[in-house]
Amino acid sequence: MLTSESTADIPSLRPMLQNYLACGDNPADAADFFSLNVYEWCGKSSFDGSGYNQLVTNATGLQIPIFISETGCRIPKPRTFDDQDSILGPDMENTWSGAIVYEWIEEMNDYGLISYGPTVDPSVNTDALDGFSRSGTPSPVTPDYSNLKKHWATLHPKGVALSAYSSTASMPAIACPSSTPNGWIVNPTVSLPSVGETLNRAATSTGGLQTGGAKPTSTAKKAGAATVKPAIMMGGNAVAGMGISLIGVLLGFLVWL
Repeated sequence: MLTSESTADIPSLRPMLQNYLACGDNPADAADFFSLNVYEWCGKSSFDGSGYNQLVTNATGLQIPIFISETGCRIPKPRTFDDQDSILGPDMENTWSGAIVYEWIEEMNDYGLISYGPTVDPSVNTDALDGFSRSGTPSPVTPDYSNLKKHWATLHPKGVALSAYSSTASMPAIACPSSTPNGWIVNPTVSLPSVGETLNRAATSTGGLQTGGAKPTSTAKKAGAATVKPAIMMGGNAVAGMGISLIGVLLGFLVWL
């Protein structure tokens, strides 16, 4: 079982969210990896112009793997996927662990790379979801599919060989981000709620949310705690459904395309 977080890329939460999930002296308290849905490189842009350079700055020194869990702007058309040269090349390969292009099958949102034909009546074809079939012979969505294929054909990210791994190697611990009024309002010094504990929405004098109710059964910052799901306002953005733990649990395996 992997403990992780995949989240929308909200600039006002960078890099506090990733650092919070990785911070502390006990590696067992940290998430196993962190990922962002990034849609910043749209149309004709560059590593610096898109802001990807800031993604590298934020990820430098992070001691857990980080990758892009969604990428691939669809406006303006056509989708060029020029960001792949940076993600899988020298610009980012030493800090970011690749990306997942969104998405494989063409659907109503128009992000697909392949299509199983024209839309159909889902009441007639039960295999279709919202009228988009998922069986038969797939056809590439042009020119998007070819554009991505051309980039990947020229890219050869080095990665890290298993032989280079050292169980004794370590990196300096990331400092837990301090809570700030009207910004990052999670107090890193407060234990996560235990089962049956309730949320006290009153902010402390430093702006951090605290929990109340039953006494926590563990002082662990992240591990072994239940998730409380308030809607927290952070820098003007409502992060609904995100628990104080900010942890997602993945059951299964990541499928890399």
